[in-house]
Amino acid sequence: MTATFVEEEISSQPRLWRHVADLAPRFASALPTRGERVAVVGCGTSWFIAQSYARLREAGGHGWTDAFAASEFPDDRSYDRVIAISRSGTTTEVIDLLRRTTTPTTLLTAVIATPGAEAADQTIDLGFADERSVVQTRFATTVLMLLRAHLGEDLTGAIADAETALHLDLADLVGAEQVTFLGQDWTVGLADEAALKTREAAQFWAESYPAMDYRHGPLAIAQPGRLVWAFGAVPAGLADEIATTGATFVWHPLDPVAALVVAQRFAVALAHGRGLDPDRPRSLTRSVVLASAE
Repeated sequence: MTATFVEEEISSQPRLWRHVADLAPRFASALPTRGERVAVVGCGTSWFIAQSYARLREAGGHGWTDAFAASEFPDDRSYDRVIAISRSGTTTEVIDLLRRTTTPTTLLTAVIATPGAEAADQTIDLGFADERSVVQTRFATTVLMLLRAHLGEDLTGAIADAETALHLDLADLVGAEQVTFLGQDWTVGLADEAALKTREAAQFWAESYPAMDYRHGPLAIAQPGRLVWAFGAVPAGLADEIATTGATFVWHPLDPVAALVVAQRFAVALAHGRGLDPDRPRSLTRSVVLASAE
């Protein structure tokens, strides 16, 4: 079988993470300084990456950080900087926000000759992580790795884990009839992204929740033949509770973003098994560009 674009892009992630870690100092002037009050915005995958970064930045003591879907940004709230994430640089809601806000803005994008780049005060060009597949994988994770490096993290272990993630056997997982992804703290965004990838690429029933909140209702759908897949730390006793339902608990001892690579591969494998093209998800395009309301 000929490899799809998304499979090639997934496989390139360890190399790109290594590259962006080396580049991080070059982009420092366009990224938040310690103590700044920051909003991070995006749509879809980019919003989930924004959520993860916001939690990491606050937890690291770098300053107040909020994450919003671009369409839900509160214009009446004061920030020192807005960080926008848009692979294409053409996402309507992101462009609208960049044009109307008076707060200093930075856009992280894979394409700089775009309306988004023109509207932003500063632009970080990650064109080397651009993708041909509609489904986002490597651009999103490369953005998060850049932001983690800017926070002072050493990415060596995460990169090694990503290499491991590319070779894990998925045979015992792809026969499932449903999957629920769970996260805690900064990995909630990763769980949301894993579920989105699975829905996009494979038209597969996938849900996502904060791990502690999973007990408050969603646990009711767990049963034999279904997966409950966690990223990062797992609440005490949760794996045992899932086991009593007959569902399969999935957790990989990897950096959580490397564990997301496993979920990306899972989504693609499901798509192949269902006779779908994961590069061209049903009803989706590379960028959502809306007609002007004017």
